[in-house]
Amino acid sequence: MSYLDKLLDGVEVEWKTLGDYTDYEQPTKYRVKSKFYNDEYETPVLTAGKSFLLGYTNETNGIYNASRNPVIIFDDFTTANKWVDFDFKVKSSAMKMITSKDESKALLKYIYYWLNTIPSGLVDGDHKRQWISNYANKEIPIPCPGNPNKSLEIQQKIVDILDTFTELTAELTAELTAELTAREQQFSYYRENLIVNSNSKKEQLGNISNIYLGLTYTPKYVDEGVKFISAKNTSKDFLDLEDVKYISKEEYNKSTSNAKPKKGDVLFTRVGSNLGHPVIVNTDEDLCIFVSLGFIRVNSDKVLNSYIKHWMNTDLFWNQVRSKSYGAAKINLNTGWLKKFEVSLPPLKEQKRIVSILDKFEVLTSSISEGLPKEIELRKQQYEFYRGLLLDFPKEEIEA
Repeated sequence: MSYLDKLLDGVEVEWKTLGDYTDYEQPTKYRVKSKFYNDEYETPVLTAGKSFLLGYTNETNGIYNASRNPVIIFDDFTTANKWVDFDFKVKSSAMKMITSKDESKALLKYIYYWLNTIPSGLVDGDHKRQWISNYANKEIPIPCPGNPNKSLEIQQKIVDILDTFTELTAELTAELTAELTAREQQFSYYRENLIVNSNSKKEQLGNISNIYLGLTYTPKYVDEGVKFISAKNTSKDFLDLEDVKYISKEEYNKSTSNAKPKKGDVLFTRVGSNLGHPVIVNTDEDLCIFVSLGFIRVNSDKVLNSYIKHWMNTDLFWNQVRSKSYGAAKINLNTGWLKKFEVSLPPLKEQKRIVSILDKFEVLTSSISEGLPKEIELRKQQYEFYRGLLLDFPKEEIEA
């Protein structure tokens, strides 16, 4: 017997519409007036979308007291919903609020868990309004409706089990995130001490390398040919060539050599949110880059490419970026600046020792950062599996 069969123990199950047990409203009377949010304020501001939390406000009037009367927040466009048991203000008109008509017949938390088993029918990119009024006609299984006490007992057991899984998943996520933060801090500490705080002589980057920028125009793209890469291909800690555009061999041949990185060059982003992020080219194939990227070709008799990559993540590098870009509305790394940037330059033997240590830290940190979302996804799948077992009421058999 399944756990659900044991839990029901032969009791009757009836399928009722959500409208029998819930009300819904657009909570406009709790709308926030201020446009200024600050994490130091106390009252959360909820909006439509999958994240729901917009920020925090210092407004004290017109607050919905969900700490006393929890609600389900529902987004018309994504059908995403959240259980909210804290006081809040609202921002978006697309956000709706589901409340209980009678907790003595159906627990709102039980309804919340059931809502999350209903397929939305949406596909990626859909932006169709899913009116919550339609959900009032969707059916929900109510165990033992003729015996309210027994019904609530079964509902509560299901809620308790799913609450426990939710809490365990949150605790594991917090532990893994804390572990990743600790490793990142440790990595940064050693990187700063080995590179920045060394007694090595300082050398300008332009004296130990050549710096190049990508194409300043958009070439004609083709279905296949030479890979043409931009900043999105360097967002990870390695050169990601899964999603690239292509230019013809003829276009590549006539392009400037300044836009053609080779194996061993240090690619870096020149603009945007990933500014300055370095990756080393690890392929011999022909590549061409857009102006959003640049690359450093080191003099291998003086400096290691991997040493330069680690240097570009230190305070020594970033303090020089900030000093050059102070007051600028939009920062970009230009070759004129970079050539004059100072690098702490120990002998090659010492560089190799430093790189060996930092590479090991990088591998450890990367393995945790890559494993974190995988572990969270596994826990999510486990939670959804048990939720399915607990809410898999045999509707067809009952109706027969």
